Amino acid sequence: MFEDYKFLIEIYVKLLLVVKKTITEYNRVTSICKDLFLKKLVDYGSAWRILRLSSLTDQIFIKAQRIRGLQQNKTQKIDESQSDEFIGIINYSVMALIQIQEGISETPDFDTNKCSDLYDIMINNTMELMMNKNHDYGEAWRDMRVSSLTDLILQKLLRVKQIEDNSGNTIVSEGIDANYSDIINYAIFALIHMDLK
Repeated sequence: MFEDYKFLIEIYVKLLLVVKKTITEYNRVTSICKDLFLKKLVDYGSAWRILRLSSLTDQIFIKAQRIRGLQQNKTQKIDESQSDEFIGIINYSVMALIQIQEGISETPDFDTNKCSDLYDIMINNTMELMMNKNHDYGEAWRDMRVSSLTDLILQKLLRVKQIEDNSGNTIVSEGIDANYSDIINYAIFALIHMDLK
């Protein structure tokens, strides 16, 4: 009987270590992303507040296409890495989630503190989604290639574009916000695989 409990305790401890590792890596990546987001906020203010969702989707799509091009091409002419583009995807997706919640503005109407608070809310919600999916899928993303994560991001973006073309309506599918959250998580997984420093 004791051996059964010992075995269960060992499994539980291993699961806790995996969860702790994932949370640590996730927080490290999102901290880097938020730091850049806040620095750009100092430079540009919250000018992104005027962007419609379709504009944000297109910006993310361009970044994902560029990553795919970098993965397929042997030469590179612009000095931005895949990591830079994945960070951009995360930050633009956070902006999109904020726009969904707060609505689009005609002017840059948010100060740094409000942007920072909203950024944290969106990342925390997205992390919670990731943890729930990790529970069900057993961290299958750890066995995926970065190129596959890129393709999944592109697929999600094509879905978002279709939903946008349908005026935001779906019959049985997830909404735009769920797709943006998945895009954030896929990009974070890619950066974890790439060992972002």
